[in-house]
Amino acid sequence: MTDDRFAAFKHRSFAQYFSARFLTSFATQTVSVAVGWQIYDETQNALLLGLIGLVQFTPALLLVIATGLASDKLGRRMVMGSSIIVEMACAGAILYLALTQQFRPVWVLSLLGVFGVARAFHNPASSSLVVNLVPRADFANAVGWTTSSWQLASIFGPVAGGLLYGVSGPIAYGTAAGIYAVAAILIFSIPKPPQTFEKGGTSLSTLIGGFSYIWKEKIVLGAISLDMFAVLLAGAVALLPIYARDILEVGPIGLGLLRAAPGLGAVIMITLLIAFPIKRHAGVLLFVTVALFGLMTTIFGFSTVAWLSILALMGVGAFDMVSVYIREIILQLWTPDHVRGRVNAVNSIFLGASNELGEARAGLMAAVYGAVFTVTAGGIAAIGVAALWAKLFPRLRQTDTLD
Repeated sequence: MTDDRFAAFKHRSFAQYFSARFLTSFATQTVSVAVGWQIYDETQNALLLGLIGLVQFTPALLLVIATGLASDKLGRRMVMGSSIIVEMACAGAILYLALTQQFRPVWVLSLLGVFGVARAFHNPASSSLVVNLVPRADFANAVGWTTSSWQLASIFGPVAGGLLYGVSGPIAYGTAAGIYAVAAILIFSIPKPPQTFEKGGTSLSTLIGGFSYIWKEKIVLGAISLDMFAVLLAGAVALLPIYARDILEVGPIGLGLLRAAPGLGAVIMITLLIAFPIKRHAGVLLFVTVALFGLMTTIFGFSTVAWLSILALMGVGAFDMVSVYIREIILQLWTPDHVRGRVNAVNSIFLGASNELGEARAGLMAAVYGAVFTVTAGGIAAIGVAALWAKLFPRLRQTDTLD
C-alpha cells in the first residue's frame, strides 16, 4: 500500500465524490442546527428535539431492504445523486415554511421524514460507491479521507448553521438548498464507475443478503453493534440546544460551536490516523477508545463551563473517530462488492439507531429526568458496553491488523 497521504485524490472521480460528500454533510449539518434551534426556541419542548431524530431514522429502518437492493441493483452514483436532489427539495420546502411564517413542528417533522427517506437511499449508495472509485491499494487512504469529509462538515456546518440562523432562518435553509444543488452536480459529473452486480433474479436470499453476511461475520457484527449501542446510550447531540440555551447560556452561535466541537476533535484524530495508520492492536484500541468516548460524554454532561464542555465534546469526537475508522475499513474492505450496498444499508440501520434513534431516546429521557442525568448516565453506560462487548466478541478484541 502506498505511503502517499493523498493517494486517493490521484483519482479524479474520488476527488469529486469527496467534495460532494463534504458539501452534502455540510448542508445537512446546517439544516439540523437551524431546525433544532428554531423548534426548541419556539416550543421549549425537549420531546420535539428527540422526534427530529426519530422521523429521520424510521424510513431507513422500514426501507432497509429496498435501499440496499437499490444500491446493488442500480447505479450507486445515480442513487446517491437522486437522493441529494430530494434533500435539496426538502431544504427548499423548509425555507418556504420559514419565509411564509408557517414553521410549525408538524410540517417541519413531516418534511424531515421525507428527508429521512432520501437519506435512507443516500447512505448505503454513498458508502458503497467509494470502493468503486479507487483501486484496492488506496482504499484505506480513501476511507480516512471520506470519514474526514463528514467530520470537516461537522465542524463548519454547525458553525455556519448557527451564524446563518443568527442572521435569519431562511438564509440558513436557502444556503443549504444551494449547497445540495452543487453536490448533486458533482456526483452526476462522475463517469459511470465499474460495479459488480449479482447475477440472477431477486430472491429472498438476495433481499436479506446484507443481514446474512453481517450475522455470519462476527467481527463485522461486533464492530458495528459496539458503535451502535455506545452512541445510542451516550449520544448527546439532540440535547445540545438545551445545554446552549439553559445550562451554558451561550445562544445559537454557541450552539454551533458545541455542535462543531466533536467534529474538530474527530478531524484532529483522523489527521493523525491518516499520517500514522493503525498497524497493530486494532481490536484493543477499538474497545479502549469507545470507553474513553463514554468518559468524555460523562464529563460533558456534568460540565457547566463552556470551555470545558467544548473540550469534552472534542474528546467525544476524537475517540469516536477511531471507532469509525476501524469499523469502516473492516466493513468495506471485507465485504464482497455485489452485496456491499445491502450490507451498508444494514449498517445504516445500526448508525441510524445510534444517531437518530439515540436522539429520540435522549429527548424522551430528558423530558422526564432532565438533560444532565440523561447525558451523564449515557456516558457511564457506554463504558459498560465497551467492557461487555470485549467479552462477547473475543475475535474482534484480538484483531491485530486491518489488512
